[in-house]
Amino acid sequence: MAVTLDDKLVVAISSRALFDFEEENRLFDQGNAQAYMQLQLERLDVPAPPGVAFSLVKKLLAFNEPGQQRVEVVVLSRNDPASGMRVFRSARTHGLASVQRGVFTQGAEPFRYLRPLGAHLFLSANGADVSEALAMGFPAARVATQSAQDSASHPHEVRIAF
Repeated sequence: MAVTLDDKLVVAISSRALFDFEEENRLFDQGNAQAYMQLQLERLDVPAPPGVAFSLVKKLLAFNEPGQQRVEVVVLSRNDPASGMRVFRSARTHGLASVQRGVFTQGAEPFRYLRPLGAHLFLSANGADVSEALAMGFPAARVATQSAQDSASHPHEVRIAF
């Protein structure tokens, strides 16, 4: 039987919202994409720490039950494929083995992949990326950095404000 996304919420999330790549990203922001990729390759077997939206993703995936997958999370990122390998390895290490699909555009705008991924919502910690997705007609939201602390206070709730 073919895999289907019918009756499933598909959430696309940026890799920097899912995992804390701030240290690595400083190299990228300095214009050194090659050093960024090399650092990610060197850290391939070092799980990235959870990012600002990590707990939200865990809560969304908790809606799934054996035999009934209600939510799928896909990674949509401007990062390079080397970073993608680290993202998926980190996801498995942190108990998010169901996060298995993603697109890593190596700096190009990732939004053209929202439709092919079947995404219903795009989440990012980057406000400019969220604005671009919204301008293209896709539902999108910025994950506030404070949400990580708030999540610990309410471990069994999903809180989203629009």
